[in-house]
Amino acid sequence: MTMIADPPTEPRWIAPARQRADEQRLAVELGIPPLVCAALVARGIQDPAAAEAFLNPSLDDLHNPMALPDAEAAVTEIMSAKERGEIIYVHGDYDVDGVTSAAIWTRSLRKLGFNVIPHVPHRMKEGYGIHETAVQAAVDAGAKLFVTCDCGSGAIASLAKAREAGLRVVVTDHHELGTERPIVNALVNPHRPDSAYPFKELCGAGVAFKIAQAVAEECGAKREQFIRAYLDLVCLGTIADVVPLVGENRILASHGLKALTVTKKVGIRALLDVAQIADRAVNEGDVGWKLGPRLNAAGRIDDAAHALDLLMTEDPTEAAKLAQLLNTHNVERKLENERILAQAEEIILENGLDKKSLIMVAAPGWHPGVVGIVAGKLVERYYRPALVGCIDEETGTVRGSARSIPAFHLHAALQKHEDLFLSCGGHAFAAGFAIDAGRLDEVCSKLEEYAAGILSSDDLVPTYSADAEIVAAEIDLQGFLGLERMAPFGQMNPEPAFILKDCALSMIKPTRTLEHMQFAIECGKQVRGIAFGMGQEFDGLQEGDSIDLLFKATVNRYNGTMAPKLELKALRSVSPR
Repeated sequence: MTMIADPPTEPRWIAPARQRADEQRLAVELGIPPLVCAALVARGIQDPAAAEAFLNPSLDDLHNPMALPDAEAAVTEIMSAKERGEIIYVHGDYDVDGVTSAAIWTRSLRKLGFNVIPHVPHRMKEGYGIHETAVQAAVDAGAKLFVTCDCGSGAIASLAKAREAGLRVVVTDHHELGTERPIVNALVNPHRPDSAYPFKELCGAGVAFKIAQAVAEECGAKREQFIRAYLDLVCLGTIADVVPLVGENRILASHGLKALTVTKKVGIRALLDVAQIADRAVNEGDVGWKLGPRLNAAGRIDDAAHALDLLMTEDPTEAAKLAQLLNTHNVERKLENERILAQAEEIILENGLDKKSLIMVAAPGWHPGVVGIVAGKLVERYYRPALVGCIDEETGTVRGSARSIPAFHLHAALQKHEDLFLSCGGHAFAAGFAIDAGRLDEVCSKLEEYAAGILSSDDLVPTYSADAEIVAAEIDLQGFLGLERMAPFGQMNPEPAFILKDCALSMIKPTRTLEHMQFAIECGKQVRGIAFGMGQEFDGLQEGDSIDLLFKATVNRYNGTMAPKLELKALRSVSPR
């Protein structure tokens, strides 16, 4: 396989040039702090009206669901099922997006008097997508309409069998389409090339939410009532699926976090309890690191149906039991993740895979529900595309997940080599796949060769992005507080980060674990900071030394007082003062 030249060892720091005139215009017209103006302009938001809309996301700015492709056909099919008294079989997926999608469809349709049977696949028994057993289950249940959510765009064969069995099919999905589309009664996907919908980055729960809203309105429900009822669920799916938190997704996430905080759904309340965040406002970090992983753990370790049951139940006792089960599975998931990651890194270093343009590792005994997390960790560690698979020696297949870097579009790469796979699908940064174990070396070789032809050594340099390079005088509490208005943070709207050069270290203080470091800089005033997991970065440094910092702007709240606080992302030693 192709070896590449070693990329520079020093990570790259980048920040756009300051657009002072645009920043000043925002400051004057909106009365917002300079740091907020700098961050907004850096993200392409120079127009005051656009900035106002960004800082104050409104539910009134959500788009008309009927603008989605095939929305009218989808609503017609669903309404026809109600008129005929038919059973609707709703098929989701085993991750948070797929489970919340199925919960939105099932809860909303049942409330409107529809007869609905929900299903989310078992990762081990059915695998990714729509298995033929699910189609047969729908037929056996007497269903006439098969509605998918967060899946279906690539399920050509399974949905063909559904049609052959007499089922009408409505697909609601957000995954990128391959060269062939399923022949169905309605294919609602904002990524369709012919889609005129103004926003293409909805997650599966977002697409389900929009079409379910259209159905509810067709049944006479009020738009506002529907939106308020399911904001909590669509927020969970949107943030957990790591879709861009801009446009409609930002609106749904922003208002959805408020809805999560006060939700009356007993399953979500039980989840908040086991995550120990039931007594405060829920933020995007809580969804990404506490709620999402617990919901995902059901599908990773056991059966995603437990997560769906939690989101559907009206029984507080059952909810508490299910939430605790998911919590236990999440602990098991973490232990399994650590085991597989250690073994994967051993394989990588033994075989020099860290020197190649793409990493692909697989082994028997690895849990297929965890390999996606491991792939993400490998991308963080080695900054190159990573595919991690589980070899099933009984079936002779390898099932796995892939994660990537900005310069390598995973979905395009897999589609380019789809003849090598039993199945594959996903997005630019995340994908799933299945291959014949006998072709593992061939797949690895061809994907690595393809990656080597696309990626340069420069593409493999870890890159830290900042919104702006600032001076010490720009660090102030009002600016840091103003930056909080840019939340919720996530893909395409990361937490604001800044570069500050040549500043003096005025304090270095290890924490009890030594892994984390407290520090302070002198910039006309002392400003404190925290460096998580960066204790070694301070080796050789002492108070008085000059450093460059790349940091996230946070606010330290303690005993009723507030102060700006730096959360270090990277540092460079300049020279002793």
